[in-house]
Amino acid sequence: MTELAFQDQYADEYAHCYGCGRLNEDGMKLKSYWDGEETVCRFTADPKFSGGYPGFLYGGMIASLMDCHGAATAWAAKARTVQQEATRFVTASLKVDFRAPAPTNVELEVRGKINEIKGRKVVVDLTLSAAGKLCAEGSAVMVEIPINRQEG
Repeated sequence: MTELAFQDQYADEYAHCYGCGRLNEDGMKLKSYWDGEETVCRFTADPKFSGGYPGFLYGGMIASLMDCHGAATAWAAKARTVQQEATRFVTASLKVDFRAPAPTNVELEVRGKINEIKGRKVVVDLTLSAAGKLCAEGSAVMVEIPINRQEG
C-alpha cells in the first residue's frame, strides 16, 4: 500500500492552495510525506521561476515551497499527535535564510521537523536543499484554522 501525501488527505474545502492544493488546476501540487521523524517534499522547478539570473530560483519560490511544506508538516504532526482530523494550517510567521542559490531543473528537497506543538500553533523548522547542498533554512509558525469558525 502506498502512503498518501498529506495534501491528498485535506478536505476538499482546504485543497485549493496554489502550492499544494490538489484541486488547483494551475498549482504546483506539492506532495509531502513522513520520513522518520521528519517530513520531506521533493519538487523540480521549471526555469520560468527564475530570479533574474538564469538557472536559479527567485526567493519567493523558495519561500513558497518552504511555506506550503511547513503547513503540510504542521497538519500531519497535529493529526499524528492529537489523533483527530485536523482542518488546515495557515502561516502566522515565516522566516527564511538563504544560504546558496537554488537551481531550476534540479530536484529540490524540502524537509520539515516539528519544533513545538502548543494548542492550535505548530512551529516547524525547515530546510531546502539541492543535490545535498543546503540552499535555504528557516522556520514557520503555523496556526490551525478553527474547526467551528464563524464567518463575519
